This record gives sequence, C-alpha cells and structure tokens, in this order.
Amino acid sequence: MTAQANPIQHSFELAAERCEDLTPLVYERLFREHPETLAMFRSDGSELVRGSMLAQTIDAMLDFAGERSGRFRMIECEVQSHDAYGTPRELFGKFFGIIATTMREVLGNDWSPEIDAAWRKLLGDIDRLVALSRAQIEA
Repeated sequence: MTAQANPIQHSFELAAERCEDLTPLVYERLFREHPETLAMFRSDGSELVRGSMLAQTIDAMLDFAGERSGRFRMIECEVQSHDAYGTPRELFGKFFGIIATTMREVLGNDWSPEIDAAWRKLLGDIDRLVALSRAQIEA
C-alpha cells in the first residue's frame, strides 16, 4: 500500500517533514487534557519511556491502518499491561485520540478531508479492538 493509498501513513510522513519529534507535543497535550496522567510516569528516564511508548504506538497504528501484519496486536497486549498499571481503560483509548489531535495540529491546512476520514475510521476501529480485548480479558 502506497502512502497516497494510505492516508494515515501519508499524514505521518507530512508530520515528519514539519516536526522532528512528536513526543513532546503528544505528551504536553496528554498532560494538559488529562493531568492525572502526569503521575503515571516516573520522573527519571521518562523522556525515553515516552518516546519509546509513542514510537511503538505509532508503529501499531500504522500496521492497523495498513497491512495488519501483526504489529497492531501490541494494542491488545497493552490493554492488559495498562490494566496492571492501574490505567483506567477509558484513558488508555484516549491516548490514540491525543495522537490524532496532535497530528491535526501539526498538519494544519494539509489535514485533508481524506486524512480526517481515515483517522476517524482508524480511531473507531481501535476503539472496537480495545473493547473486544476488554471483553476477552473479562471473559
């Protein structure tokens, strides 16, 4: 699938042209919109943890929006691990929306209706995947 055929991938490519590192933007938004999350990250080495977590999340999102080669399964695994950390399930799912909102801000006028529709679909698909994972965990 080419970048033009995959609006999610294309949006990340556009963002990479405009922003060297999305990590601080994503986490500033997360902490602003959900201040309770700040306490969930240790202070020592948290920048590396945040960067790694975001990179893995983006990789899983790209796979989920594209080939579905299996890397997207990390999302299901992380539902369980974040449960163990005590992360509220609603908050877990909101992280993907935080990424989308940050991307929209970075892309500005290049956030096209096609990219918007693809992100809305992706976020809905992820919500369903997380809900399914939760149901399987609780069963």
